[in-house]
Order: sequence, then C-alpha cells, then structure tokens
Amino acid sequence: MHDKWIKTKVKKSNMIEPFVDYKNSKGVISYGLSSYGYDARIDNKFKIFTNINSTIIDPKNFSSGNFIDKQDDICIIPPNSFVLAKTIEYFRIPRDILVICVGKSTYARCGIVVNVTPLEPGWEGYVTLEFSNTTPLPAKIYANEGACQFIFLKANDECEKSYDEINGKYMKQQDITLPIVENNN
Repeated sequence: MHDKWIKTKVKKSNMIEPFVDYKNSKGVISYGLSSYGYDARIDNKFKIFTNINSTIIDPKNFSSGNFIDKQDDICIIPPNSFVLAKTIEYFRIPRDILVICVGKSTYARCGIVVNVTPLEPGWEGYVTLEFSNTTPLPAKIYANEGACQFIFLKANDECEKSYDEINGKYMKQQDITLPIVENNN
C-alpha cells in the first residue's frame, strides 16, 4: 500500500506508534514513512547469540541461556552469528492486511540480513527482529536508526479468522520474544 494509505491508517487506528512521517536520513540509517512502506527502527536492547554453553538449538526446547543481554546504542554481532532485537515502533495490523518485512540495503551490503516473519491480520505488538551476520568478521548495528522496511499488502476481503481471534502465541509482545512452544497437555 502507498504512503497516503499508511498515513490514513495511522491517523485512524494508530497502526504504527510512534510514527515518523517520511524518511529521516540525516547522518543515520534512514527510518520512517516511504512511498510504499515504513522503515522501522531498532530499540537499544539486544540478545546476542552465544555458543558458550555448546547447546543444540531446539525450537521446541529453547534456552534463554543461549543469549547474552546487552543494552546500548550499538551492538556488535559476532562473525557467523546473530542478534535478536525489537522495533521501537508498536504495530497494530488491520484484519485485511498482511505485512512482510525486508532488510535495509545499507545492512544488506555489509552482509547483515534481517529476518522477520509476516505480521498477520489482527496481530499487534513490538516486532522481534533477527539480524544475521553472514560475514567472517564482527558487524555493527545501530539502535534508534532504521533496521528494516515493512510492506503492507491489502487483501480484497477480510480473513475468516485473524491472529487475535486464534489466540496467537506472539500477540501483544512487549519485548524481544524467544521461541514459544505451546504445551498440548
């Protein structure tokens, strides 16, 4: 969807909060509204992956001990490793919208890849971001600057059941959220 649509949704439903009108790029990695998307910023809290415990990564039995917490304006991602962070912006996704995320060219050209799963209709919260350093060298990311671009795809009709109606496990996340496995017992 285009910038005028995004601005209208923000005014009517606080779809993005706080909202920055058009990209700010003076001396920083750009963020804010663009022609067909919104460039979100990185908060200053990070979870840096470490293999100090030499454990196996198991999404069904994930240990928070695999991370070191850091709060700073920069974060160094170890070579061939990753960092979790979250957006400064809080998102509220309408029932007829699906949001996908792509990385910023500035980071991509340095071998830093951002990975975010789609923001589903009815979902809301701060977005957990994963930054992978694909290089054999340490890489730096900056808090309070642009991290990734969210692109809003409008459906012809609303979905039958939205994320909030199916009690999605990542609904209204407030912080960097690690894998959650639902217990079926």
